[in-house]
Amino acid sequence: MLWTMIDAAGLRVMKAISDEGSFTGAALSLGYSQPAISQMVRRLEQRTGTVLVERVGRNVRLTEAGQVLARHAVAVLSALDAAEEEVAAIAGLRAGRVRLMAFPSSSATLVPRALALVKQRFPDVQVTFTEAEPPESLAALKAGECDLAVAFAYEGTDVGRGEEDMDLFVTHKLLDDEVRLALPRSHPLADRESLELSALAQENWIAGCPRCRGHLLQMCANEGFSPHVGFETEDYVAVLGLVAEGLGVALIPDLILRTAHHHDVVTLPMTPASRRTISVVTTADLQRVPAVQATIEALCEAAKATPRVLASN
Repeated sequence: MLWTMIDAAGLRVMKAISDEGSFTGAALSLGYSQPAISQMVRRLEQRTGTVLVERVGRNVRLTEAGQVLARHAVAVLSALDAAEEEVAAIAGLRAGRVRLMAFPSSSATLVPRALALVKQRFPDVQVTFTEAEPPESLAALKAGECDLAVAFAYEGTDVGRGEEDMDLFVTHKLLDDEVRLALPRSHPLADRESLELSALAQENWIAGCPRCRGHLLQMCANEGFSPHVGFETEDYVAVLGLVAEGLGVALIPDLILRTAHHHDVVTLPMTPASRRTISVVTTADLQRVPAVQATIEALCEAAKATPRVLASN
């Protein structure tokens, strides 16, 4: 009978107190007055028959029972939000909201086309978009802060990279993305049809995001050398600029090369070959929401229409 006494508003209050550490902070985050927060806590304590919040000076902290409610609040509230969206669609309201997170190199290729398809087919569906690399986007999905995450994983690894609770997610593969070597056009090896990674063991390297840097280090270690990383940037336009000026070489995925080019940069297939898998990740519950499913389908369609990139030299 305990859970029949706990409503969604009470759970939101407990989560807000846990996040903010005070009644004042919780009130500001939820748009309530502080007395309203205090009253809701007292009512919830009466219903549950136990103390949920302990006052410590100007701040408060949750008791063990309060922590239990705050911990379960994320999943419960996410499920309630998903249920509301699905019920609204079934009732024929033609409404929905999808919160999409995607890594930067997909935001110039897959994401715009998919968003355009959703807008064209379902003008009343609102899709919001935020850039985030896979670790952050998957954490946001787990926390109920987004509905879809476009993520990538290099060969030999999974999207979650060993993160906990990956069995809660549902993954839809979008495409395989080849990774190429990027050299300055003036480089003595730039005229090759392809190039062994080990041939660049003495070069200065430009690394990307933490996951991409880890892939670079592992690839080089497999070939028997440790790369000298002179520059680090997650902006691939900046990477191309650095390579063009002869400041280093880099690994660049095809997804970047579909939209970003530099006349003074040559991109070549490499040996051993390297690819990454691009996927859209959600949860079993969320993918049943019509607006979420429509966005997944749009992303899959946009991926199928993505043209193949040829090496440039």
